[in-house]
Amino acid sequence: MRLTLERTDDALLVVVDGQLVVTNRQEFKQAVLDAMAQGVTLVVVDFAAAPYIDSSGLGALVSLSRRLREAGGDLRLVGLNDDLRSLFELTRLDQLFPAYASRADALAAR
Repeated sequence: MRLTLERTDDALLVVVDGQLVVTNRQEFKQAVLDAMAQGVTLVVVDFAAAPYIDSSGLGALVSLSRRLREAGGDLRLVGLNDDLRSLFELTRLDQLFPAYASRADALAAR
């Protein structure tokens, strides 16, 4: 997995290229936590180039979402392919994570 991070004032766009799995979930989580320590309250995760997320990747998303909400922020998703969308629906995590059609939509919905 490769992460690309783009930061604005209080938002972070994380582009995930590859699978978010047990071997790299901590790298992903730490990148977001570091940004939160610098004042980020909105995190948009783009999964357009991510074909797969395992249960530990889902756990990292849930943990980060909880921390962001406690800080008055939010974690939003974009770029979900059909398989990932089904995964979020089956696990009912689509109730927790707002999914948007584009990065711009996710950033604008404040």
